[in-house]
Amino acid sequence: MFFASSSSVYGEPEEIPVDEDAPIRPVSVYGASKAACEALIHAYTKLYGIKAVVLRYANVVGPRLRHGVVLDFINKLLKNPTELEILGDGKQVRSYIYIDNAIEATITAWRKTEASYEVYNIASEDWITVDEVAEEVIKAMGLSNVRKIYRPILHGVGWPGDVKRIALKIDKIKKLGFKPAMNSREAVRTTVRRLLEEV
Repeated sequence: MFFASSSSVYGEPEEIPVDEDAPIRPVSVYGASKAACEALIHAYTKLYGIKAVVLRYANVVGPRLRHGVVLDFINKLLKNPTELEILGDGKQVRSYIYIDNAIEATITAWRKTEASYEVYNIASEDWITVDEVAEEVIKAMGLSNVRKIYRPILHGVGWPGDVKRIALKIDKIKKLGFKPAMNSREAVRTTVRRLLEEV
């Protein structure tokens, strides 16, 4: 069995990027639910001999996206191209992986994993800030002089359960032969272009 988990299981790591052995300390209900599912799946592999692969995805982006910061920025700028509300201080750090690359990583893990239980981080090899995502969206939409309005809470995050910095090491999945074709910025840029074609 395969389980689509999330980088959110790591919560607020002290250093980035994190590998699969980093502590599981979610700070959101979503992250906690993914961590709980991982624990149940691990128990089932031990009790009943079920083979399982857990994939901890970074932010997956691409065409037909229906949630997340990229779509949020596009929708806000379509309504008002002169200003952009950003939840948080814009300095939040994330990895983004394009959907085609995420699928390739998933298939690689499916074909090459032999252990009864295995966990892989699935991400690009870099990370960018929310401000950099905003700049990519603004540029792709052909806008200029957009005023950014920041809405930070706590230590600069956008909402309770949001994390300030998360990025994943992908050395483990790379050893199986996977290498993402796009970095985070390219994934975001391509996603914005594809989403604008759908408008």
